[in-house]
Amino acid sequence: MSPLPRRRRTIPGLKQKLDLIYQKINRPEFIPHDPVKFPHRYSPGPDQEIAAFLAATIAWGRRDLILKSGEKMFALLGKSPYAYVMEGNYRNLDGLCIHRTFFGGDLKYFCRGLRAYFKRYSSLEPLFAQAPDLWEGIGNFRDAMAGGNHGVFTKHIANAASNSACKRLHLALRWLVRREGPVDLGVWTGISPSSLYIPLDLHVGRTARHLGLLENGRKANDRKAVTILTEKLKKFSSEDPVKYDFALFGYSEAQPF
Repeated sequence: MSPLPRRRRTIPGLKQKLDLIYQKINRPEFIPHDPVKFPHRYSPGPDQEIAAFLAATIAWGRRDLILKSGEKMFALLGKSPYAYVMEGNYRNLDGLCIHRTFFGGDLKYFCRGLRAYFKRYSSLEPLFAQAPDLWEGIGNFRDAMAGGNHGVFTKHIANAASNSACKRLHLALRWLVRREGPVDLGVWTGISPSSLYIPLDLHVGRTARHLGLLENGRKANDRKAVTILTEKLKKFSSEDPVKYDFALFGYSEAQPF
């Protein structure tokens, strides 16, 4: 994909243009071609929560490879990720490559952490809903997973305290919190969509800079950039700024303006 040309100022009528792309993408036909299809296979509750965080965790790199890897992982988890975790069926995963640098041992890490957590609680939502903001909630989730792994942390759960953009975690939160379907799940009711942050990766960051939503001179796609971009998007929709994740992702594939 060729790089987008730089722009220094936000283009006129940008909200309306992004709204149009959002409406084109936020449709049922999008689901089979996105990692969100994996949590969609399960009923609301622990099965869907576990599926959302695991699917988002491997959501980096080429989309076709993400989907291929997701099929491999969810074939292991079977009809109920929750049952798979709670019954300890993950114990023989060593040596398996699931997706790029995410191996069987990494999946075991998540399963151990989730098993320890779900032995005490019925949902992951309070980790985030009871935090001052979702950055703190991510820290709570990270701590909870480490708690089931003898206090050991994993590189596959980003650390918000180290200025990480936490893209994959914000993606899982978008799926679980946003209530305007059909793509997102909207199963968590204790968190407002207005409190979500944009899942920022290289592609979304490049598009945001091209559209004047982030400064071209600031190249880092980090926590500060996430906050700046989300605040800009709140000017378009204060109650649901992260709806524009669809549009920023799909901008380069849309018809030229």
